[in-house]
Amino acid sequence: MKTETFDVLVVGAGAAGMMCAIEAGRRGRSVRVVDHARAPGEKIRISGGGRCNFTNTGTSVANFLGENPMFAASALKRYSQHDFIKRVDRAGIAWHEKTLGQLFCDDSAKQIIRMLTDDMRAAGVVLSTGVGVDRVERVGEGFEAALSDGSVVRCASLVVASGGKSIPKMGATGWGYDLARQMGLRVTETRPALVPLTFEAGLLEQTTPLAGVAVDAVVSAGKTRFEEAMLFTHRGLSGPAILQISSYWREGEAITVKMAPGVDVLAQLKAAKAENGGKQAVHTALGHIVPRRLAEVLTAREGAGGKLAEVGDKVLARLDAAVNGWTVKPVGSEGYRTAEVTLGGVATDQLDQQTMATKSVPGLYFIGEVVDVTGWLGGYNFQWAWSSGWAAGQAC
Repeated sequence: MKTETFDVLVVGAGAAGMMCAIEAGRRGRSVRVVDHARAPGEKIRISGGGRCNFTNTGTSVANFLGENPMFAASALKRYSQHDFIKRVDRAGIAWHEKTLGQLFCDDSAKQIIRMLTDDMRAAGVVLSTGVGVDRVERVGEGFEAALSDGSVVRCASLVVASGGKSIPKMGATGWGYDLARQMGLRVTETRPALVPLTFEAGLLEQTTPLAGVAVDAVVSAGKTRFEEAMLFTHRGLSGPAILQISSYWREGEAITVKMAPGVDVLAQLKAAKAENGGKQAVHTALGHIVPRRLAEVLTAREGAGGKLAEVGDKVLARLDAAVNGWTVKPVGSEGYRTAEVTLGGVATDQLDQQTMATKSVPGLYFIGEVVDVTGWLGGYNFQWAWSSGWAAGQAC
């Protein structure tokens, strides 16, 4: 059995793991990175439609969830979105800003992966893909990891950057949470986040005809609201506004949707009725405010067929409520299969916010998605990966 010794073993060659390895290698530490995937940065590769939404210009702790979102403040401040943008610029990667501060590569997400693998190589990091970890034990003041290739690695510092449970078809598992528990650490409840929501069969009968229809919407759950695009699907609702609210929604709760935010639907329908009520159909008038297919479904559901002149103001008020006061109770989500991230993870009170080291097990670090820090949609989770990876890389 081959046994190797490194200063640092990083488990996971994703955004956080590679970032940490680079920083540790630049400090002169001997570093090995292992990942059971066949290639590094698989989540980077598929993100942002293949262009990688690598950060957000507006990143702050306000964009994160967890038991204690303020835990992320130190790492985000010490290695900010502006620091990563400079890194991307130095690598000659062209990028552009989309809505709401989201930054994407002009060309391909593979450019970000290449930047990171080039930096790892320059820092002397040993990268092993297609290699998993079968067993980890505490040995003396360090760790011993038995790998799936039959070798054993001994290290002073072990960095867990294994991600969460989201997108299992890419090999995602709960390994990092299991290891945390093995080492006596607390793990908060995990659940799919940034994920489409699903409806029960009866509600689906009403909404399935709308599959493919998109609207700009305000979606609320409790006191939290997001104003972005929403998409009707064959299973329920998706689109950025729904993915965002999914991190805050819980089973048994309702969400409220405004499908024409900022528009006084009742006033517009009354105006249309006064102007041309004898000739214009209700669904036609409503189709000037929301997509035609949605207008047809809503007018049929509210019994508002026929011409505007034939419909009373009470019915028009019901249409107004149907458009901008739709309260609906999803039955669930599409789960980890399509979730972009995992909510919850290694409890932040178990970790040092400066270094990402565990307080109770010297030399053990957790970074990135495996930690109970979850960002909004829009580049925030990548920034947490860069920031937490950087912070651990200064210390491990």
